[in-house]
Amino acid sequence: MRRREFIGLVGAATAWPMSARAQQPERMRRIGVLMTLAANDKRGQTFVAAFVERLQQLGWADGRNAKIDTRWGAGDAERIHKYAAELVALVPEAILAVGAVALGPFAAGDPDSSNRIRGRP
Repeated sequence: MRRREFIGLVGAATAWPMSARAQQPERMRRIGVLMTLAANDKRGQTFVAAFVERLQQLGWADGRNAKIDTRWGAGDAERIHKYAAELVALVPEAILAVGAVALGPFAAGDPDSSNRIRGRP
């Protein structure tokens, strides 16, 4: 083996771990959105679209490095509580709750909810 071949082989071997790390996919972050409005409500759709657009401006794209789970409560308190529990069970990085009714499941009535939202048992 010649000196050039040896140097090329050593260079390729040392560069291989760096290229393997560079190809690792970015960690997918989960974001929950709980809306008190119905899914077909124009104000709600506009609000969620603006939120998603701003996330994209900050470098977070749904399906690329973020998974955005949206639930629409349609003004039904029971449904909103159910969806709040679903979102918490998904263990997202953050939950955006829009509307006073949406905040109920995360308020003082459930002392453990704030810890679950933060990822604590």
